[in-house]
Amino acid sequence: MSDPVFFPSAGPIALSEVATLAGATLPEGADPDLAIRGTAPLESAGPEDLAYMDNAKYAEALGQSRARACLVSPRFAARVPEGTLALVTPQPYRGFAKVLARLVPSAARPASLFGATGVSPGSFVHPEARLEPGVVVDPGVVIGPGAEIGTGTVLAAGAVIGPGTRIGRHCAVGPGASLLHALIGNRVIIHGGARIGQDGFGFAMGAGGHLKVPQVGRVIIQDDVEIGANTTIDRGASRDTIVGEGTKIDNLVQIAHNVVIGRHCVIVAQVGISGSTTLEDYVVLGGQVGVVGHLRIGMGAQIAGSSNINKDVPPGARWGGTPAKPVREWFREMTTLKRIAARERGAEETAE
Repeated sequence: MSDPVFFPSAGPIALSEVATLAGATLPEGADPDLAIRGTAPLESAGPEDLAYMDNAKYAEALGQSRARACLVSPRFAARVPEGTLALVTPQPYRGFAKVLARLVPSAARPASLFGATGVSPGSFVHPEARLEPGVVVDPGVVIGPGAEIGTGTVLAAGAVIGPGTRIGRHCAVGPGASLLHALIGNRVIIHGGARIGQDGFGFAMGAGGHLKVPQVGRVIIQDDVEIGANTTIDRGASRDTIVGEGTKIDNLVQIAHNVVIGRHCVIVAQVGISGSTTLEDYVVLGGQVGVVGHLRIGMGAQIAGSSNINKDVPPGARWGGTPAKPVREWFREMTTLKRIAARERGAEETAE
């Protein structure tokens, strides 16, 4: 069986371009025209590869690396082995990301599964839909009446774009995703299987049965948002569900109706956010965090993974636990419980 290359390299690139992209300093005497053909981890990089290092855990791997060049923070520059060029930068990981995007641009966002250009045969585009020039539509895509899609946007196979939905320019919608009752900004990435704009979970509960409440809001997703595979974002009940610009949402996240998420938030896998909750700008929710409804999480707050939030969180706070509380308080409780458990175990062993 052949070994396919899923992400072909657009290289080589000159060492000087690597340094410019990464904001790094070239070592004295280094050849600026030296070719970098690929990227690799420290332990497997070869003499034509670029690697990076910014974590003390990988100091040993750095010392043994055979990479041609390595992006490295100032604190680790002295550990770069002879034969590897140290490209010193304050943020090696961000620099590496920029170089990687230059070398393998096809990995940066979902692309046509067929290498298509224009509207493919086998897609279904309603005659009342409006597509700007330069939209790419794979086979199996369905676009409803009144939908509007901006230039440079790619719709991968099986995507469904509902009636009246608006998608901005240079977006990417992965295979099998569905976008309904939604307004999408520019440069938004929506990965495969995501569900945007379906019913919120709204029922008027009663002894005689649960009466469905029609959900008449929308989903508004601002510019430069990325939404992971199989994530669901419900449309609003009476107000809109909103995701602010630059926010990054991982796979398998559930965002309920009327939720408002601010700018540049980070929401990690398997988070569940209940209805009418607000996240202010720059909030970070670790994996599997659960948030009950009608709360406010303040600007810049960070919540540890697997925590449960049942009350408002002040701006800039760092909380964790179930129920979540300030991290220092949580750690003290965990330490106390551990000490009590050890004492009880020691008492039991003594009694035996």
